Parts: sequence; structure tokens; C-alpha cells
Amino acid sequence: MASRNQKDMRRPDLIIPYQEPAPRGDSVDINSTLSSTLPMAAIFMRNRYMGWAAVVFSVQGWLGESEDAQKSSSTPGYFSVGMSLMSLAVTYLPIFLPPQAGPQGGSATGAAAPAPA
Repeated sequence: MASRNQKDMRRPDLIIPYQEPAPRGDSVDINSTLSSTLPMAAIFMRNRYMGWAAVVFSVQGWLGESEDAQKSSSTPGYFSVGMSLMSLAVTYLPIFLPPQAGPQGGSATGAAAPAPA
């Protein structure tokens, strides 16, 4: 009851409206960096876990893009998603299309079988 009887000490002339701070131009977007480098690393290393991580990061980055990020970005978000899906397909490619054997009957990656004497 005592709080109702007290006078309101807030002054409307001292109210300062909130202004959103300007974004820093030197900030590095780590999500964009990961979504562009992880697919390449997955392709080169043929690592399926990196391929799945690339898909997750690129979808997350695509869904979280702001309008300002879309304007300033060099590649659109769906391009990163497509690149990561392609890297995932490349990592799973040897399962569906196994490497062909060489002319001596060896595998394409291993040493050839010894020739009979």
C-alpha cells in the first residue's frame, strides 16, 4: 500500500529510446566459412562425418540468413546446401559404384597381384 501512495519519480524528459548498434564490418562469419570449406574437405578426404557436418552447417546457415546477410553474401545459402549435398554424395559414391579392377586384376588403389612365373 505504501508504494501506491509514493510519487512516481520517473521523468519522461530523461527517457532515451533504444537504438540498435551498427553492425561491425570486420566481423567474420564463421558459419559461412564452415559451410564453404567443410564440403571441400569431405570430398578430398572422403570422410562421411565431415560430409554430414557440412550438410548440417549449411542448412543451419541457410535457414538463419538475415536479409542483410543475403545482400552482402557472395553465394546464396541454397548454393552452400547443394555443395554440401554433393560432397555427401561423393563420399558415399564408392558404396554404389565400387572402383574397377585394373588390367592385372588388382584394385585401383592397391598394388597389382604378382604375375605367375
